[in-house]
Amino acid sequence: MANPYRSREGLSARPVGSSDEVQLRIDPLHGDLDEEISGLHSQVRRLKAVAQEIETETKAQNDLISDLQITLSQAGAGVKNGMKRLNRTIQQSSNHIVHVIVFGLVFFTFVYLWSKLSRK
Repeated sequence: MANPYRSREGLSARPVGSSDEVQLRIDPLHGDLDEEISGLHSQVRRLKAVAQEIETETKAQNDLISDLQITLSQAGAGVKNGMKRLNRTIQQSSNHIVHVIVFGLVFFTFVYLWSKLSRK
């Protein structure tokens, strides 16, 4: 029966209880150690390049998030100021409405009394 963990290159990985550990068994009869080491070295270089790309992308995204936070805080301040002005405008216009209603009542009362007095 063939070893299920053996690869063509002479390396085999066996499952380990902990996910942080990887055990490699090198079979010197089926592979050249120098080739295996150079292959592992090139894979490590590729992983390093990927990690550096991830770091660069993470920094760019963090900068973008910081810019968005600044923009959102400025927009929040603008909305707050706009709401204050809108509330002031509503209060002032409600005072104007009260004045118009009082003027209307006084005017119609005057017109009513004038029409009653002019009939006699």
